[in-house]
Amino acid sequence: MTARKTHLDSLAITCLVGCCLLWGLNQVAAKAAMPEVPALQQAAARSIGGALLVWAWAALRGIRLFEADGSGRGGLLAGALFAAEFGCIFLGLQFTSASRMAVFIYLSPFVVALGMPFIARAERLAPLQMAGLVAAFAGVAWAFAEGFTQPAVGKDQWIGDALGVTAGVLWGATTLAIRGSRLGSVGAEKTLLYQLAISGVLLGAAALASGKPLPSTLSLLAWSSLGFQVVIVTFASYLLWFWLMRHYPATRLASFTLLTPVFGLLMGALLLGEPITLRLVVALLAVAAGIVLVNRPARS
Repeated sequence: MTARKTHLDSLAITCLVGCCLLWGLNQVAAKAAMPEVPALQQAAARSIGGALLVWAWAALRGIRLFEADGSGRGGLLAGALFAAEFGCIFLGLQFTSASRMAVFIYLSPFVVALGMPFIARAERLAPLQMAGLVAAFAGVAWAFAEGFTQPAVGKDQWIGDALGVTAGVLWGATTLAIRGSRLGSVGAEKTLLYQLAISGVLLGAAALASGKPLPSTLSLLAWSSLGFQVVIVTFASYLLWFWLMRHYPATRLASFTLLTPVFGLLMGALLLGEPITLRLVVALLAVAAGIVLVNRPARS
């Protein structure tokens, strides 16, 4: 399949639900490993490990990754944004819960919805679809205010929440950078390798600059968390995500990922015993309403 579709079919929806489940669990896995593996070291390890897996996958399939195709400038920008995004996520998890982080980083669809009409007019949202995004944004904003009034995690919860919001904006900007450059027409493997390789270098340099020592030994839980993040999330699910971006509308894809916080909230509560507050539940209901409205088929 090479043509870009105008709607999400059953294949796309099935793939998206699977990705959202994995991404919701990813925040929990990162939080679980944090007592043993510092934030920046963990972020660098997942990018470097994922880049090596993408390179090996492409080599096995005979996919050429290093041909000159004019995608270098877009690749550098996307890689830098990707590094900043995950730096914010992993640093933010030191101050806030995995459940809250999973909610805040999914502000990215608003950035995509606002920016995509400047890239592809066909992806302009109708008023009802924009209302869905506004409803979801209002719910997330209300949940964010909890970090100042009644922090459920600690007095510095607002710092982690703010980093989560910043990560969401950076993710949306990365999507726009991909669709607005030559990266939108290259293979998923090359698009992902740009981001992982560049972010691996930048995050690795930041980890070294932080001065925190690498752990000498790791528990089975920490190894399992890193393995899940590198192989399942960073390699497999991101490769699938960039394939979807090449063939389906970016705005509808981005809005559907708002389902991820639902999984993140449930996984955080079940596996880490994190608190589920009324504000988070209301935010998730608003997010669910936003998904329904944004993905309503347009009238002919």
